[in-house]
Amino acid sequence: MTVESKLSSRERVRLALAHQTTDRIPIALVCAGINPPAAAVLDALLQRTRGIDLRNWLGAFVDIRGVAPRTIGPPLSPGEDIWGVRRAPVSYGAGAYDEIVGYPLAEAQDIADLAQHRWPRIEWFDAPSLLDSIAAAQADGEHCLMISNGNIFESAWYMRGFERLMLDFAINPDLAHALLERVADFHIAHFRRMLEVADGRVDLAFTADDIAGQRGLLLSLDMWERFIKPHHQRLNRAIHEFGVKVIYHSDGAVTAAPAVPGLIDMGIDVLQALQFSATGMEPVALKQDFGDRLCFEGGVSVQTTLPFGTADEVRGETRMLITALGKGGGYILGPTHAIQAGTPPENVLAMFDTALGFYPY
Repeated sequence: MTVESKLSSRERVRLALAHQTTDRIPIALVCAGINPPAAAVLDALLQRTRGIDLRNWLGAFVDIRGVAPRTIGPPLSPGEDIWGVRRAPVSYGAGAYDEIVGYPLAEAQDIADLAQHRWPRIEWFDAPSLLDSIAAAQADGEHCLMISNGNIFESAWYMRGFERLMLDFAINPDLAHALLERVADFHIAHFRRMLEVADGRVDLAFTADDIAGQRGLLLSLDMWERFIKPHHQRLNRAIHEFGVKVIYHSDGAVTAAPAVPGLIDMGIDVLQALQFSATGMEPVALKQDFGDRLCFEGGVSVQTTLPFGTADEVRGETRMLITALGKGGGYILGPTHAIQAGTPPENVLAMFDTALGFYPY
């Protein structure tokens, strides 16, 4: 296919998601970003060597931007989120991650206990303010816009506790079903309201649930099919009503069970993260087996190559992923997750510079 030499970011991503060739590989930082210590070092290198700061450098080529309405709900305690989950910073040396320290449904025994919880409401978000976010995101050009965050299983276990919810699947299934249903109902209503306001300006809806670890699924495929999949199907149907594509994040070895056919049946359009350092994850096979029905985003390893490889190894991995996953469209390049403290800034430059200059199609 012949394309114009210069596409807008929105046009570039739309073509890729339609399995068509673009002018270059689309680039994104979906469920990624650069952690503050790594960002500070990269910003200093960019200003010293290229005369540009990190924000403006990324803004020139990252094709997907997140948009969101303002939160106007009741005041929350320090570290508390809309679900009542409490977090506190835990240091990793150069910075800190906010880790869960309070699970509000940890002591729930049955469905009646769920009714006593303070559940979030879509009225806690100023939906019309989404238009302000959209205008800001498009101020310097037309970008592909994405709303978030439909993480049903994760939202549930953040409230209940991971081990407790896994036990519920086995010995208290009624409670598990009711909890997941309440979470999904909120996400569905929230996404519908945002997409009504967006009125065609948004192209992607980010959904997520880490269902796999380094070596395989976190739960049986049968258990995932019974407890989690039906609620994502409901959410995905609601998103598709607006002509918006679903991008779904899971870390880990999602091909090990394999779970990918079920994810496709669930209604996702884009599989995100692509942790190829996990067991059984292989880009050529993923494209060959599922590339006609699925698009992909991510792939450059924040677990191995970016933090511990050389710049040449980063360039080689980036070219390999574009070659393996980008043929015929269907691929958006990015890191698998947040770029961590200690990652050499030269490696980050190597990834993005290669992505901007290498497109063999």
